[in-house]
Amino acid sequence: MPVLTALAVGLSLAQPAALSAHEPPTEGERPLLFADEFDAPSLDRAKWNVIGPDFWVNNEQQAYVDDPATVGFAQDIAGAAGGVLMLRPLYKPGVDPKADRKADFVSGRIDSRDKFDFTYGRAEARIKMPDAVGVWPAFWLLGNGQWPDTGEIDIMEYVGEKDWIGVALHGPGYSGETPIVNKFFFPEGVDAAQWHDYAVEWTKDAILFEVDGRVTYRVTRPMVEYYGKWRFDTPKHIILNFAIGGAYPFKTNGIEAPYNGMPAETVEQIKTGNVAMLVDWVRVWGPKDAPVD
Repeated sequence: MPVLTALAVGLSLAQPAALSAHEPPTEGERPLLFADEFDAPSLDRAKWNVIGPDFWVNNEQQAYVDDPATVGFAQDIAGAAGGVLMLRPLYKPGVDPKADRKADFVSGRIDSRDKFDFTYGRAEARIKMPDAVGVWPAFWLLGNGQWPDTGEIDIMEYVGEKDWIGVALHGPGYSGETPIVNKFFFPEGVDAAQWHDYAVEWTKDAILFEVDGRVTYRVTRPMVEYYGKWRFDTPKHIILNFAIGGAYPFKTNGIEAPYNGMPAETVEQIKTGNVAMLVDWVRVWGPKDAPVD
């Protein structure tokens, strides 16, 4: 597909950066429960579901579609080992089948629900964000029951302000405008438009968020139970998605037009086909004290 080729060529020029040297757990150090290196030319449907246009939340400005143009792959991207997953929004007015939404954009969202979930351990992904205000890509974990009763762990959320990323927990009594939220601001010369490893260490009494192996925010059971019940003792599945506009970008940037939470400059960037969330790999390990086969 010509646009995908152009995107891969353009992104291959970017140079990787990190806060510091970081090595994920090595083989045998702790049990590896799940991994996708995204080296195949297409999505592994044994591991992932692709979400379709019926899904809609948060006044997001896209319809999700199951299409190689929005859930694609590329090779030879600088800073990545092997292939990468590309979740990409596209400007496609008139395509959205939902009359009450009429989104002018399509994009990609995948999850591992009913195929893989886990309770406690480490989930980590190597990700590169686009430099585009008002986009809303994310890497997160979600419980399998009614939201927010079975809990949500937002490992990385990004609204296109490349000097920071957000993390949050959602559950009963602390959902939506959750008080369990934090922004991590990158040091000078480093930003979210470079490659970083985003991770969560999830135990029965605490959740630690990391960027490139550095703990950036810690939430304990008592912190959560001040607001509501601890719902981080149930299985969670993995989600990677690329939303654009909507509630979180709008509450951050206040932009109302041409789209809720997204300026005209980003619309023009999306029209070029060169805006994407790149994911080098996703891995999930069991708890540190779990036996290794």
